[in-house]
Amino acid sequence: MGRMLAFALRFPRRPRRSRHAPASSRFRAGQADGQSPRAGRLDWIGVRPRRDVAMRALDDVVAQAGGGLSGDRYTGGSGKRGVTLIQAEHLAVIAALAGLDAVPPALLRRNLVVSGLPLVALKGRRFRIGEVVLEGTDSCDPCSRMEAALGPGGYNAMRGHGGLCARILAGGRLRRGDAVQALD
Repeated sequence: MGRMLAFALRFPRRPRRSRHAPASSRFRAGQADGQSPRAGRLDWIGVRPRRDVAMRALDDVVAQAGGGLSGDRYTGGSGKRGVTLIQAEHLAVIAALAGLDAVPPALLRRNLVVSGLPLVALKGRRFRIGEVVLEGTDSCDPCSRMEAALGPGGYNAMRGHGGLCARILAGGRLRRGDAVQALD
């Protein structure tokens, strides 16, 4: 009995929260997803017409609903992977983990580089970039080609930083500098 008392004194029970507490003070399911605190920005656009060619950087591009970006190899309707995005803030992390000074976006083979909001918050959600409406479908995991692109350890440097795949729900023109906002 002495041990139990000593434990109870060291780790007192926290009072239970009332089910009748005001809604604003209780955690609700989905509350953690919340809203992004501000809009992000589209910093870079790239397309690849064929599999084994370099990315071409663009100032603007047409996004086709149910398809991909004009001039990209996935234009013909690739379902969940119509467009790929990577977070600009992760480029420095990937470079550091790969032992490089910097990583140009084209090297990572993602279509769009976005800054100012966490892409992971857009997974499973609809969002807008300029006039285009997209839906985050899945994580964009790195492939084995990252070893050749970034050097030994490139694949692991990108793990957890590969970005997001999205489908294009409503097409239009994407322009560098466009706002990126989650939709409710």
